[in-house]
Amino acid sequence: MNKPVIVDQESAARPLPASDATSRGVSAAPVYVVLGGISVSHFLNDTMQSLIPSIYPILKENYALDFTQIGLITLTFQITASLLQPVVGAVTDRTPQPYSLAIGMGSTFVGLLLLSVAHAYAVILIAAGLIGLGSAIFHPESSRIARLASGGRYGFAQSVFQVGGNSGSAIGPMLAALIVVPFGQPSIAWFSLIAATAMVILWRIGRWYKPRIVPRVSKAMARHPNAPSPRRTALAIAILIVLVFSKFIYMSSLTSYYTFFLIHKFGVSTQASQLFLFLFLAATAVGTFFGGPIGDRIGRRYVIWFSILGTLPFTLMLPFANLFWTAALSVIIGFVISSAMPAIIVYAQELMPHRFGMISGLFFGFSFGAGGIGAALLGIVADHRGIDFVYNVCAVLPAIGLLAFFLPKMPRLALR
Repeated sequence: MNKPVIVDQESAARPLPASDATSRGVSAAPVYVVLGGISVSHFLNDTMQSLIPSIYPILKENYALDFTQIGLITLTFQITASLLQPVVGAVTDRTPQPYSLAIGMGSTFVGLLLLSVAHAYAVILIAAGLIGLGSAIFHPESSRIARLASGGRYGFAQSVFQVGGNSGSAIGPMLAALIVVPFGQPSIAWFSLIAATAMVILWRIGRWYKPRIVPRVSKAMARHPNAPSPRRTALAIAILIVLVFSKFIYMSSLTSYYTFFLIHKFGVSTQASQLFLFLFLAATAVGTFFGGPIGDRIGRRYVIWFSILGTLPFTLMLPFANLFWTAALSVIIGFVISSAMPAIIVYAQELMPHRFGMISGLFFGFSFGAGGIGAALLGIVADHRGIDFVYNVCAVLPAIGLLAFFLPKMPRLALR
């Protein structure tokens, strides 16, 4: 018996004809309500996800934790949130689970409640693991639903989906500063209301998704004759992973150490440095939104090339700029480099039809893991060589974007 899977892969930038879309389980036009709901859910998920590092100072003080124990909390969260995503994606590729998103958000709900009442280090680790598990379940299947609701505008749909997550990551630390810092650890329980809201939204989306699951078609039917060979596909996936790694290592240098760089180099206040960081994060959200639609129009390969390699002149200037131009350059860098991710995800999905969940889980999980690894490695370098040295070294990372030259051109119609 054929196993169920969503069959919505079509590499053309234009929307599908209504008759063809209906037969393949794809909407003839973008379903904006579903796209909006999945983006809002991504916003809520990443808002809660970003709480964990934001409350480290509180946990460290309340439980006298050392930096190794703080690192283990991060490791626990990242193992569940990053490494499990490809596994979850592979499972849902074979057997799509329309209500798994709501169930996964339930794991986050329990994790937040547990974290709010935790009085032992082991309980904190369990809570972090539950929140990470919810994130691992959320990303692969929600990315698939965004594609299904795209009406053929895959880059646009991926951008709408991702901009929600970027916005949540930016707003989470601010909410932690306004709520958790003044009211303490028990106030984390209030954030479980966010998880409950997301569960309701995702349950409704699951009801929309369920009747659109159709039997899997054979790979022979799905593969376009001009699609890249398996060997070139594997090479392209490897290149994309390297590009993602370089992108998120550089992003880590800004998200984790930008405030310290500004304070060290220009003597600005902590509050002012946080404002500069917010400007950068806001620029990344805007860049994410534009990257997908531009890829729909001109081709995703060109967006990937430009968004990573195109930041190189600005990253090279950043370590030597004054305060004004440091702020301006960081905004430009955030906008340009963040436009890559929607194009990378959709391009990788088109390379491996019927593996949308695994591909989404792989790249979302890897990007999150790369950011964590990058933050740790850059912290070690900063301790030994100084924060200025970190930015001088990271300035050349976008040059890795030259590898995009070896990405194969995709046929206009990858599937028939």
